[in-house]
Amino acid sequence: MSEALSDPGDCTDPRTARLAVTEAEVEALVRGICFKTGPPRVLGVEVEWLVHDLRDPLRPVTADRLGAAYAALRAVPLASALTVEPGGQLELSSPPATSLMECVTTVSADLDAVRSALARQDLGLVGLGHDPWHTPRRYLREPRYDAMEACLDRTGPAGRAMMCSSASVQVCVDSGFEEPGPLGHGRRWWLAHQLGPVLVAAFANSPLAGNAPTGWRSTRQLLWAEIGPGRAGAPPLNGDPRGAWARHVLDAPVMCLRRDSGPWEVPDGLTFREWTRSGTPTRADLDYHITTLFPPVRPRGHLELRMIDAQPGDDGWIVPLAVTAALFDDPEAAETAYRAVKPLAERGLGLPAPHNPLWTDAARHALTDPELHEAAVACFAAALDALPGLGATTEVTDAVAAHLDRYVLRGRCPADELLDHLRGTTARAPGKDDRT
Repeated sequence: MSEALSDPGDCTDPRTARLAVTEAEVEALVRGICFKTGPPRVLGVEVEWLVHDLRDPLRPVTADRLGAAYAALRAVPLASALTVEPGGQLELSSPPATSLMECVTTVSADLDAVRSALARQDLGLVGLGHDPWHTPRRYLREPRYDAMEACLDRTGPAGRAMMCSSASVQVCVDSGFEEPGPLGHGRRWWLAHQLGPVLVAAFANSPLAGNAPTGWRSTRQLLWAEIGPGRAGAPPLNGDPRGAWARHVLDAPVMCLRRDSGPWEVPDGLTFREWTRSGTPTRADLDYHITTLFPPVRPRGHLELRMIDAQPGDDGWIVPLAVTAALFDDPEAAETAYRAVKPLAERGLGLPAPHNPLWTDAARHALTDPELHEAAVACFAAALDALPGLGATTEVTDAVAAHLDRYVLRGRCPADELLDHLRGTTARAPGKDDRT
């Protein structure tokens, strides 16, 4: 969301941003800002898109063309926040919406306006989790992204591909009630991490790189895992979510030390906890540090679910938004989803997401995995039952039902259609060969 229920990346106000923080103060600040509890009331979505040439999608779009297109877009009035990712991907972040249909209507109108403006530049948006054609090329040249690239390069090429070649649908839901129960913040935190592999599998849409199969239905999710647990991992799910996240923030490596001028320093192996003990990081440094952590579920006052690939078609993003909203905000659907994914939990071996076998299987095999398939069918059915009560229109429920029929019931995902097209084959029922 372009605005959070609390400020999404800010622990403080400008009057205190430059004050140094101790280790104890960091833990208290993080515990206080990252889970804002109360009745689930608002919803948001962040939709990322690859930008391509309308006449020849395989031709790389030059930086000059992107620059001209984005300059024109700045004059387009939008309700959502428009930002540009390091590789030139376009992102729209909705304002907090009080209903599913308010969110859908706002973002749909903004996308229509963006597409019209881009079309005048012979450019369009494509919904894919990973660019299947081009090698990573950085569009934004700023100290933040120079430092990010240098930091992520230490773990291999996955970081550059994530920065420049990936796109997603990120759904934002309220943290939930303080009290236990299906809509309590503890249950929702657990559910987000255990439902995550089901969402990865049902919406996997990135099986290609260099126009060849990678062996993964969600190459985008593979890239996130390869970045490493300190930068892109979740904290353990045992214990209090606030305490676990606060410890994770403190023990995560610092990406960079910002400078007013010149390149930013990229320390090697310095955690924020160590920085508080050996230096004088400020509250603004803490704010920035939190923005450099990319777990599959990021608490920002609300919960930001980051594991879903960008979806095909102009309106494909609506389906994961609607399904996720129903499974989190309808109590009966939330309870059904909890029961459906609970048997999957032991496959994670107690290891934090996404660096465990369950998340790996979801990214590689998607819904050809029998247990993920069974859970996805149950979750989609529960979401369909709940959506009318959330005010969803017939068009939205029909879109969810179509995804269920076209993919989920058949043990397939959008990635399978991309692979079929590449191989010149037609859709078929999944079998044992799909698990190889």
